[in-house]
Amino acid sequence: MSETPVLDPIDDELVIPAPDISHLVTEDDTPVDNIFSERQIALLRETLYTSWEGPGNGRTFVAMGNVALYATNYLPPLVPDLLLSLDVTLPDEPTLKEHRSYFIWLYGKPPEVVIEIVSNRKGGELSNKLLDYARLGVSYYIVYDPEAELSHEPLRTFVRQGARFVETDERWLAEVDLGLTLWQGIYGGMEGLWLRWVDSSGALLATGPEAKAHEQQRAEQERQRAEQERQRAEQERQRAELLAARLRELGVNPEEILNSL
Repeated sequence: MSETPVLDPIDDELVIPAPDISHLVTEDDTPVDNIFSERQIALLRETLYTSWEGPGNGRTFVAMGNVALYATNYLPPLVPDLLLSLDVTLPDEPTLKEHRSYFIWLYGKPPEVVIEIVSNRKGGELSNKLLDYARLGVSYYIVYDPEAELSHEPLRTFVRQGARFVETDERWLAEVDLGLTLWQGIYGGMEGLWLRWVDSSGALLATGPEAKAHEQQRAEQERQRAEQERQRAEQERQRAELLAARLRELGVNPEEILNSL
């Protein structure tokens, strides 16, 4: 619902006041529905902040899990399991009510990516939510269905064309310069088939422990290369000393040979 414009006494310009959000629910303390979903959301969010610098050229991003997404101040919010929005930053005071949710009028745009993790058949991920996110202007809508609750395909990707979503087999999200893949492994002490981000080379965006392990591996490889170089240098020194000794046995001064070069 639009607010009545008022005249700015300094600039003589019409200013539209911020929408009244006093009646909106920014948190209701409802927990996620299962441990796997909680871990999956954390994995997607952690790897972005740990191993991704954004889509390049200094562009910023925010990633949020289970945060209300409001298009207006008079319609109920959507609450995606994860949203990714480019070229925005978190407000300076996130504890203020007007900063606690993703208000599109505050951030100035809808998120580029929304991901929903299916845990039952009641969420409407492939019905009403599919339509709602398209109307909101979300570029990519991802549905991960690890238990095949809604279909036989565990990972379904939708890209917005005009005012609606069209399903695609493409897992590369060109607008955000990221891709998605399924990965079997352990995260947060739990074995599972996880949805994960990948970069343009197909490499997984690393978790904190993975990034630390990669750094330790690189450091060890550098140490080994340095040791190999040291050993090669020592072998060259020993060969040079043997050659010099052999030349002296033959009555040749190796230093004179070197000076003549």
